[in-house]
Amino acid sequence: MRVLFLVPGGVSAQLQAIPAAAQVAEDLKAQVQVACSPAAAAAWSLLPAVEKVIPFAFDDGPSLADWANLLGNVREPDFQACINLASGRQVDLMLSMSHIPNRVAAAGFSATSTVTPEAGWGAQALAAFLRPLGVTLDASQFRLSLPKGALEQAAASMPSGQGPALLIAPSGNRHDWPADHWRALPEAIRSKLPDLRVIQAGGANLLQRAAQLASCDVVLSSDPITSQLALLSGMPLVALGQDPASLPQREGVQAVGQAGALEQLGTPEVLKALGLG
Repeated sequence: MRVLFLVPGGVSAQLQAIPAAAQVAEDLKAQVQVACSPAAAAAWSLLPAVEKVIPFAFDDGPSLADWANLLGNVREPDFQACINLASGRQVDLMLSMSHIPNRVAAAGFSATSTVTPEAGWGAQALAAFLRPLGVTLDASQFRLSLPKGALEQAAASMPSGQGPALLIAPSGNRHDWPADHWRALPEAIRSKLPDLRVIQAGGANLLQRAAQLASCDVVLSSDPITSQLALLSGMPLVALGQDPASLPQREGVQAVGQAGALEQLGTPEVLKALGLG
């Protein structure tokens, strides 16, 4: 069985769709293909169950030729189902000519099943799209399975010491927690935990970033991609400036501060969220 996912949006949107794709592959013993923006395609390298990524820039005003090319890509394999997270007349026309028998979407005349996405964490919201296929999703139970070599490389690059490792991931945008707060935080924590190891989020690609994160003990992040990787890895996470309703209700996961107003967030509040208040 082959199942097609159409996932517009950037890397964060792709990461949120990974648990759903993994569940479909496991429960239906399906080969999964994904159509997404070329700039975000690297996210799917984290899920070996994905057979193929079809580059398609949903959000960049694709031309008629682009849609025709996508139709050719989705007509060639024998897809039995499509999870369509895109919207618009063009995608409906394309899917109507695709011969895919089961097409699940939130709306659109091409859908054979229409669903209402669940509220809350984006990954769990996709549970509604899987039910017409007879698949149940508990996204909070999903965990990324990373290659041993990547994990070993990440562990080898960690700072020496036996103390807990805190990964910090500023978003770097103009609404982020102030830079002087980020700089002062490690010393504030070391006054309570002298052997603390602080790691700045980095890595040449998403696999390296995920492996680095998995080598730490807790994540403090205002960066959406790092926060999504932490959630998919089951890591303790303090997410700065994120709506609590957009996070899974799971022990060790919490939101601190309001989006757009992180300059009002003090270091003591962040220390408290980290269990050091």
